[in-house]
Amino acid sequence: MFESFSNSEILSGMITPAVLVSACASLIFSTANRLGRIFDRVNLLKSEVELLLEGKRGFQKERMVYMRQQLSVQKKRAVLIQRSMAFLYLATSLFVISSLTLAITLAFAKDYAWIPTVVAITGGVCLFLASALLFYESRYNLTFINRQIEFTEFLEKEVREK
Repeated sequence: MFESFSNSEILSGMITPAVLVSACASLIFSTANRLGRIFDRVNLLKSEVELLLEGKRGFQKERMVYMRQQLSVQKKRAVLIQRSMAFLYLATSLFVISSLTLAITLAFAKDYAWIPTVVAITGGVCLFLASALLFYESRYNLTFINRQIEFTEFLEKEVREK
């Protein structure tokens, strides 16, 4: 029953999911940083809106339109980041489960050795989905940056004309 414990197949089979867990951890860390940057940007936008409402900024109408657009973009980004983090956490869990089920199936039920493979593949799919969402979110970040540049150019042009 325990003869497979002496084989190196358990250990070598458990290494791949461990590497993928490490990859997921790196992505989770960088994604959490992205979420933090979104939070910081939203706070800055909130401060700007408060100054506008107090009448302390010029071009109030244009700035409010700009702020609404920017807040909308940040909201979409935050949702995409949250979804990608959920997939990353799920992928991490699935990779850990696949590693554990590999050891268990090789030790006790070799007929079910396909289970860890299916679990690992599902984890890979979740990792892919998270990456796709992060890619999509990065497009929203580019939209944010482009609008910021355009609005800065608008303000510069308006100030020169006055």
